[in-house]
Amino acid sequence: MDLRVALIGYGTGGSVFHAPLISSVPGMRLAAVVTGDAGRQRDVKDRYPGAKVLDTADRLWEASGAYDLVVVAAPNRMHVPLARTALTSGVAVVVDKPVAATAADARSLAALGAVRGLPVVPFHNRRWDGDYRTAYRLAASGALGDVHRFESRFERWRPEVGTGWKESGDPRDGGGILHDLGSHLIDQAITLFGRPERVYAEIDARRRGAAAPDDAFVALTHRGGIRSHLWMSATAAQLGPRFRVLGSRASYTVSGMDVQEAALRSGSTPRDAGYGVAPASSYGRLGTPGDDRPEPTDPGAYQDFYAAVARTLRTGATPPVTLADAITGLEVVEAALRSAREGVLVDL
Repeated sequence: MDLRVALIGYGTGGSVFHAPLISSVPGMRLAAVVTGDAGRQRDVKDRYPGAKVLDTADRLWEASGAYDLVVVAAPNRMHVPLARTALTSGVAVVVDKPVAATAADARSLAALGAVRGLPVVPFHNRRWDGDYRTAYRLAASGALGDVHRFESRFERWRPEVGTGWKESGDPRDGGGILHDLGSHLIDQAITLFGRPERVYAEIDARRRGAAAPDDAFVALTHRGGIRSHLWMSATAAQLGPRFRVLGSRASYTVSGMDVQEAALRSGSTPRDAGYGVAPASSYGRLGTPGDDRPEPTDPGAYQDFYAAVARTLRTGATPPVTLADAITGLEVVEAALRSAREGVLVDL
């Protein structure tokens, strides 16, 4: 029997990422979508005619036994309350990043999930970016030698402040560049090198009228002296390389963004031929000065996240992303905020 999935939220996260990814995994079925927006309701009915369209999440809990998984893709402020309600209703939950605005709130979810015997799985899909998978493979295989510095960037040119909760300065909204793009960069660094020992950060609101941070640099020191240097910005008029990974034998540098988001936005899904495959023109370079070569980018595979979630629900396998990793990421975010505020190096 298919796993029945209820999706709360059909903005960019729900419509571009979660709905098509869920629908692409054999054995998973998008059974319900919660959105109060009339236009989004029409879109759900057109694209997913087999899914119920509900105007509020309260209607889910009236028949919680009808679902095997709830996916929370609502604004960040609602992540914890909705996830708690799902767990108390007896349903496993996937929560979009960041799981919570604070590490303490994420720990409360972990405690409730343990009591209820249900998984809480953070949606850190960028672990399945093709360029990151390539960097991970090269680091793990020894092709780079001993990695000593990992540089990673998510930079954009958005000189005007937008509207909506992501631009909010209220800490309860979990807005700003550090919680948004920084959550991905920090999670990737933790996945590669483990929990950092020290955190340093520079965090600013550069744009006129900005209430939330829009430009940040975070430096992590991992065990053994490996350093992760992470940049995230909405104010970059020219973009730096996506990754530069420096090792004792060779380095890997790649620019541009993983192809999956653009493909999903255009209406493609993982069921389509060529999904996640980067063109040769975008390959990174592996080697040393004067002796480097193109390194084919591993295919991106966001769908593997939900395939692994299905295994967790069916067999009890370890979730593809653990809540413990997300809690560590939020601890890093909080340490970065303190570092920037006080001008100090923070030990974790």
